[in-house]
Amino acid sequence: MAQFTVNAERFDPYKAFKFRVKWDGRYVAGVSKVSALTRTTEVISHREGGDPSSDRKSPGRTNYEAITLERGKSHDREFLKWANKVWLFGARNGSEVSLADFRKDITIELYNEAGQLALAYHVRRCWVSEHQILSELDANGNAVAIETLKLENEGWELDTAVPEPQEPSFTEPAE
Repeated sequence: MAQFTVNAERFDPYKAFKFRVKWDGRYVAGVSKVSALTRTTEVISHREGGDPSSDRKSPGRTNYEAITLERGKSHDREFLKWANKVWLFGARNGSEVSLADFRKDITIELYNEAGQLALAYHVRRCWVSEHQILSELDANGNAVAIETLKLENEGWELDTAVPEPQEPSFTEPAE
């Protein structure tokens, strides 16, 4: 496990607009939006017969919410190829699902304003539960066509091997 030294000089949080998504060892083109990484642990309330009338609480099952990826529609087929591994319409009976490889681990990387890798999260055993291949079309609109992928997953973790970046400092140019 990597040792972290905290930069006591940094007061600004990282911005949410510099990020990349990677699976199968490659960055995925054009991802413009990633939903929040959220986990929820159920609360189990219990009490013993001799306890006062207030409940005790313990943690129960933990659930990791699905992650949604969005990007502008293009000719890149990565979303479609992965979605087809979960269900391929028109495949012969018994081969609609690619059981050997329909799950993937993905990495979501967050960068600082200087473009340096600041944080990375590994999301485990993802699979496509919903694929919107094309957003609503509107002849009177002024928007980009969007493709969406909803990924079920079994958990995520911070990549502790990614150190806090040394932030660059710029000086005045010499005259």
